[in-house]
Amino acid sequence: QVKLPPQKEVITAEELMAHLGNCILATQPRDTSEGLQLNFQQNISDTMTVLPKLSTGLDVNVRFTGVSDFEYTPECIVFDLLNIPLYHGWLVDPQSPEQVQAVGKLSYNQLVEKIITCKQASDSSLVSEGLVAEQFLESTASQLTFHGLCELTARAREGELGVFFRNNHFSTMIKHKGHLYLLVTDQGFLQEEGVVWESLHSVDGDSCFCDTEFHLSHALGKEGATAAPSDHRLQQRQVDQDYMVALSLQQGQDPPSVLSDLELARQLQQEEYQQHHPHPPPPQPLPVQAAGRPTGERRQRQKPDLDCTLL
Repeated sequence: QVKLPPQKEVITAEELMAHLGNCILATQPRDTSEGLQLNFQQNISDTMTVLPKLSTGLDVNVRFTGVSDFEYTPECIVFDLLNIPLYHGWLVDPQSPEQVQAVGKLSYNQLVEKIITCKQASDSSLVSEGLVAEQFLESTASQLTFHGLCELTARAREGELGVFFRNNHFSTMIKHKGHLYLLVTDQGFLQEEGVVWESLHSVDGDSCFCDTEFHLSHALGKEGATAAPSDHRLQQRQVDQDYMVALSLQQGQDPPSVLSDLELARQLQQEEYQQHHPHPPPPQPLPVQAAGRPTGERRQRQKPDLDCTLL
């Protein structure tokens, strides 16, 4: 809804807030009934108070029952008026009835208060429920669960731009060909034109970077560009090795010899060296021990006051 001049490369926070304010004012309902008009005016007043906070951060309170469930606060009005979906992936697993019972439909703030109350209660059942709720928060400290990620993928619409909230951070999210991606805004990638989107397909943070066309990007600077193929080969070799081990265990056979990551890296490095240097490398001199000297070299004695003693 916001149109910027094609030549404009930088926009200030004040200019962006002005554009958003104009967009919100343009959402005035067509119904001229007094009740809707008063409600709209109240929403506009609340929104204009929230707008300056967008450049520093909003305070939202998630509920663990759905990816779109938040405690309704004035901060959420901005997303509603601009019709921008706000998501999170911090959900309790319905296959864990104890956690479902302990967490219920409470928000994060309410759950923290419940934990404090239950741990101080004299009833053992309440104490146990509080411990279960506390264990849920500790085990999902990343604020993204597997069930939440599945629900998020199913709920988001193809090509839809939304906002994803996690760990007090808001990210632009899009669903492309059934997969979720987050817009990369980290300052460290400022000069990386090939890094635009980061995949969101794992709870433990295992992700990959893509360009504007959602093609896998290996260009992470000059060092990353040279190291990426070897790193990719190392990861693929490790995956193949893990698969062979799992297959052998499943069939009741002895697992093949497993190479460590360091051994795999050395093996790949040797293969790559042989590709570029078909002749065998010259023998390397043996490393000199820290306490010894090479043959034929005599150490010159320094002044006694410059000598040191190793303890």
